[in-house]
Amino acid sequence: MAVTGINSEDRLVQTTFAEHLETELGWDSVYAWNQETFGPDGTLGRKDTTEAVLLRDLRAALHRLNPDLPAPAIEDAIRSLTVYDVSRSMVQHNRDFYRMLRGGVPVTYRDAKGRQKSARAKVIDFDNALGANRFLTVRELKLTGMRTPNYNRRADLVCFVNGLPLVFIELKAVYKNIRAGFDGNLRDYMDENVIAHAFHHNAFLIVSNGDGARYGSITSTWEHFNEWKRLDEADEGSVDAERLLNGMLAHDRLLDLVENFILFDESKAGTARKVVARNHQVLGVNRAVASVARQEAIKAEIPPGERLRHRVVELPLERKTPAKRKRGDQALLAAEPSLPSFVPEGPVDIIERAHPDLGRLGVFWHTQGSGKSYSMAFFAEKVRRKVPGNFTFLLMTDRNDLDSQIYKTFVGCGVAGNDTPRAASGDDLERILKENNQYVFSLIHKFNKDVDPKKPYSERDDIIVISDEAHRTQAGRLARNMRLALPNAAFIGFTGTPLFKQDQITKRIFGDYVSRYDFKRSEEDGATVKLVYENRGEKLGVAKTNLNDRIAEKIEEAELDPDQAALLDKLLGKDYEVITADERLDKIAADFVEHCATRWESGKSLFVCIDKITCARMHQMIVPRWRAKAAEVRAAADAKQAEADAAADETLRLVLAEQAQELAAQAMWLEETIVEIIISEAQNEVADFKKWGFDIIPHRALMKQGFNTGNGERIDAETAFKNPEHPFRVAIVCAMWLTGFDVECLSTLYIDKPMKAHTLMQAIARANRVYPGKDFGLIVDYNGMLASLRAALAQYALGDDGTGGEEIIAPIEERVQALLEAIEATEAHLRSLAFDPSVLLGSKGFVRIKGLKDAVEAVYSTDEAKRRFEILARQVFIRFKALLMEPSAWAHAERHDNIEAIYKKLTERRDTADVTELLKELHRIVNEAIRTQAPGDDQAEGLTFDLSQIDLEKLRDEFAKKVRRKATALQDIRDIVEQKLAEMLARNPARMDYQVKYEAIIADYNREKDRTTIEETFRRLVELVNSLDEEQKRATKEGLGEDELALFDLLLKDNLEKTSRERVKQASRDLLASIKARLAELDRFWEKEQTKADVEVFILDEVFANLPSPPFTPDEKKALAASVYAHVWQQAVNGGFAQAA
Repeated sequence: MAVTGINSEDRLVQTTFAEHLETELGWDSVYAWNQETFGPDGTLGRKDTTEAVLLRDLRAALHRLNPDLPAPAIEDAIRSLTVYDVSRSMVQHNRDFYRMLRGGVPVTYRDAKGRQKSARAKVIDFDNALGANRFLTVRELKLTGMRTPNYNRRADLVCFVNGLPLVFIELKAVYKNIRAGFDGNLRDYMDENVIAHAFHHNAFLIVSNGDGARYGSITSTWEHFNEWKRLDEADEGSVDAERLLNGMLAHDRLLDLVENFILFDESKAGTARKVVARNHQVLGVNRAVASVARQEAIKAEIPPGERLRHRVVELPLERKTPAKRKRGDQALLAAEPSLPSFVPEGPVDIIERAHPDLGRLGVFWHTQGSGKSYSMAFFAEKVRRKVPGNFTFLLMTDRNDLDSQIYKTFVGCGVAGNDTPRAASGDDLERILKENNQYVFSLIHKFNKDVDPKKPYSERDDIIVISDEAHRTQAGRLARNMRLALPNAAFIGFTGTPLFKQDQITKRIFGDYVSRYDFKRSEEDGATVKLVYENRGEKLGVAKTNLNDRIAEKIEEAELDPDQAALLDKLLGKDYEVITADERLDKIAADFVEHCATRWESGKSLFVCIDKITCARMHQMIVPRWRAKAAEVRAAADAKQAEADAAADETLRLVLAEQAQELAAQAMWLEETIVEIIISEAQNEVADFKKWGFDIIPHRALMKQGFNTGNGERIDAETAFKNPEHPFRVAIVCAMWLTGFDVECLSTLYIDKPMKAHTLMQAIARANRVYPGKDFGLIVDYNGMLASLRAALAQYALGDDGTGGEEIIAPIEERVQALLEAIEATEAHLRSLAFDPSVLLGSKGFVRIKGLKDAVEAVYSTDEAKRRFEILARQVFIRFKALLMEPSAWAHAERHDNIEAIYKKLTERRDTADVTELLKELHRIVNEAIRTQAPGDDQAEGLTFDLSQIDLEKLRDEFAKKVRRKATALQDIRDIVEQKLAEMLARNPARMDYQVKYEAIIADYNREKDRTTIEETFRRLVELVNSLDEEQKRATKEGLGEDELALFDLLLKDNLEKTSRERVKQASRDLLASIKARLAELDRFWEKEQTKADVEVFILDEVFANLPSPPFTPDEKKALAASVYAHVWQQAVNGGFAQAA
């Protein structure tokens, strides 16, 4: 027991706080307990202890700050600021009073001439913190309840500004946990029947024991009480009370917080949540606002007509030696060694900004889950209030869900109104931007109209574009149109993930980081919870560690929207087949149900699949197992209860009864839980899902109409999932809800979709939100993404490449010359192929379409011609990006776009090939041209033929006569044959002869290219396809499956009698069955020497047991066993023999 009391709450903590506020931060200080006198001339001017506002100070401040207002208006303002309405809650009072203290109190009065006037009485001078305001801290202030006068409480410290109690500080002894101050004191004080009126004007609450300290709002749960660790973003961070006092209660910092960093979020119906910005948000937003102020200062120095400067540069420039090349542009400007050197000559007009930072406000990187949407709102509102000007903010996103989320946040916080414009189309956006709106919301896709630089949508220089997830869709045609439409706008990029190595273009567009708050800091600060990773795919044997990277890279290369699943199987080939195989999904579904059932008290779950169809298939697999699990747990609960009822021992009976209750609660949770798919709508989806035996109609109705609440009303799916009490607890998704969707009660993310970099980090961040009782978010991996996760986390924690080095940008004239070199080299290559690219300049309509077709036909003339064009074109794209958003790029945009159109036309042909119906497509390629081509119509896309009815002579003649774009048609057939060969060889390596034949045909084709060669190549390819068709039928003729045929081809020897041949055929069947059965018992046998040896010996034994002797000798059997093992090993590693996966 303490003897002296030197460590007590009063003598150590409270006194220390009061003295620091007074001596270090300039506050007046009064000790009130048992010393306060009452009345107008009393200590604080209060009439009694029910008064929480110091009316004497408030009246003096209003007169001081509003010298032009008459006394009656001042008294009206006081009444408005102190009225107590018993029908309104503490939060409602607080919201209404806050709006008045920040924006002024509306008053009316009559002037000296009797005319009625309206004004706003200023309550606090936010621009002159010390000179015009009184800062007073009162210790031990006695307060009495308004509703129940017999409730008295003693407040440790209350901080008044101009008589209003803005900060309430609850203190505990230095050796006590500060949470006791919240649970035991603040929650009691804020009860409507206690002294809730003392918090009607509260800005924020502080709890401390003199060592640690946290702050929150009157609506905050304890989990949302935060620390204040830094006074500057560069600080390491220190958790102590002194840092919080200095950061929050210094006069200018406190008024900045009160004026600019408080919001009331009413986006959730029926609730108002008071948001006080976190430390990192305040520091980051203030840096961003400072960037706007710097931008305005630059504009003030440079007249509007002089912000773009022209200068003429004579090309070629003097070449720099490689040693002098800047690191950031070395790769960008260096041509590939195989490319010809085309050095442009003569004068070129260079257009550049008069200042490099004009239009660039920076990149605001605050990690996912740290309140980025609120930061946008704080930023925009502070700029409107504190930076002179009439700003319009264009909130730009690239996804509907993000657009909706940000719009709801801004409207819910009162920053924007329900009538705030949201662009519905490109024309609508153009109209809106010509108006003078404070806020505009739009998808970047609405900039879908090519913009004439001479006819922008708006030339205003006070438009600020806030781009969410700034690394995406900010370096292409849409982004270029946006900047042409708004040539004088300023751009700031917000992102929840860092700029990876491939994102350096983002810095060129927006500028460097204006604020950084990374994953590590966020977790340390408690802004997000930690994430825990569990690899269950490896345990099940369903994870394909190399598949994740391969598939993720394919998706990334194709630049597909995540919902464009129709092309996935075409792009990914066998990898897609493996990851969506029935047996694999079945194992995952079973494991998911078991795992999720064990976490039944931990929150909601999101299951992520590769595409929409797989979402539906997983739903079909999960739901029956879920119901079976619920029935199993219910039966266990009943059995346990029966056991308890039969127990003779009372202690045992109580233990068993408690276990029965636990099982019954789990069973009820399982029975109530709704498992549903959430996917975006697509055309023809009813028919597409029907092919898989899935009726999408009732699920689409639920996604659109929501759930029945039981009282005749409905709750939409998103709201239901966010509500911790609603039984919609498991959502199966592929793209929706992976970005811009915050669910605090989401605790587990199950991932079976290959992802990497930004996409991966955005997805896993769904589980890192803070929620009561949630210690961590769990990431369950089924597809082997650990390597991708480690790589992403390394940059997610560090940003950039981890080196801290800055990219150095080459002078603009160097980048212009590099672009012209690439364009002219590409155009020269096209001319060498007998296509003049100048015919595309200024062309429109069918003339342009024909020109693009002619270009594609020329490029397809040889493999080398096509390869060379693709290399040259990619250099054009890379170098154009180096100039993107620079006015100098506009002069060369059409030539770039023409090359891009040819390049995309080439890739379009590959993307649209239907590999699932390969031979049928090949049939159509020729026949349709024969049947349907109109005079002058030479589209190769119309060719089809039926192999089963083919007349090769007639086909060759028709191809020669009817098809003009022969190189293009031939490329179609080559693409199809190559894909088919790859599939067939993967199943049976004995078919290598067909690959050799194909390569010989193409080698002959590439040696000499003329009309006759093309026609002959076509004939030979048709014959090869006919052979492939026959080969595919061989398994059926032999009475074998494809895998059995592969073994049969390995085991078969020449000159076997019919009886021996049939025995080999049966041996192939038996051998395959025994191998599959053995491999099903092993987990990835090829990864361990022991299991590899076991399988090798097993196959040797099986070959000896199944092959007849004679005609096979022991040495032959050994050699064949080795061949079979090599085949089995290759198939298993590549995803074949699913039983072994």
